[in-house]
Amino acid sequence: MFPGMRLARLGAFSPEFPDAEMLHQGLARWNRRRLAVAKPHADWTREVSENARMLRIEGAFVEAFREHIAPLVSDVPSDPDGFIAWFEGLKDSGPGQWDPLFDWLAGDASLEQMKWFLTQEAAGEAGFDDLVAMTQVKLPARPKMELARNYWDEMGRGHMGGMHGPMLDRTVDGLGLKPSIEGTCWQSLCLANTLTAFATTRRYTYHAVGALGAVELTAPTRVGSVAEGLKRLGCSPEQRKYFQLHAALDIEHSKAWNAEALIPLVEADPGCARYIAEGAIMRLICGEQCFETYRAHLWAHAHPVVYAAE
Repeated sequence: MFPGMRLARLGAFSPEFPDAEMLHQGLARWNRRRLAVAKPHADWTREVSENARMLRIEGAFVEAFREHIAPLVSDVPSDPDGFIAWFEGLKDSGPGQWDPLFDWLAGDASLEQMKWFLTQEAAGEAGFDDLVAMTQVKLPARPKMELARNYWDEMGRGHMGGMHGPMLDRTVDGLGLKPSIEGTCWQSLCLANTLTAFATTRRYTYHAVGALGAVELTAPTRVGSVAEGLKRLGCSPEQRKYFQLHAALDIEHSKAWNAEALIPLVEADPGCARYIAEGAIMRLICGEQCFETYRAHLWAHAHPVVYAAE
């Protein structure tokens, strides 16, 4: 199988969306429209109908993805201690962990290669702060409080200069990056579309909690490597700040998320453990597919890829 193509056949394809690239570009454009701040308008009934149509398309992809990963979560423990041990094990053994891309970014990538990588990442960025905010709706008090603390950190604890989203924007602007849906690998769009589907759809709330928890669990090593690479390439402290911050902060975020969000949810409803696990695995597979795709592009000349016959 070609790198990054594991999810290429998942979804309800049509003449409008005949393949994974067109599907995830379409979902990405729709997500941009539906989440944008808007005003009342006369054509709202058409908008409602269009949203219903796209929700069916989004749902078909998510359900196909869930079916695809079902064997990976069939034996997930449903007791709190067993589940947390399984979940924390994803840091070392989960899909995409310790991908060689990140050592290469830290030690070998050129500035142009780093910029290409960051452009892909920025275009596929779903906005962790907004995902947390949408996920916490109607959660029980203790998990809700943990997501609130996490959100407050994302908001710079009340200081605009410390807000994480604008901090990443300053990296993008400082490096002169121009992210766009059309210029982004569909695998990166797929990651953002999956997280957005989880956070905006209440039947996937547990998936969102698992996916966001997986981000906090696994991100520190990767973002630390990106920060090292940016420093090696002479990028300014302002351009490295977002990655340096998350290399340290997400370690504490992960501990708190597991203790204050995951454990209480599984204690209250052991059956939710599977859905949290699905969300985590799906998020990590999306990341794995991105890393494979990025390497295939960035290493195409220096590291020729040899494909096995299928």
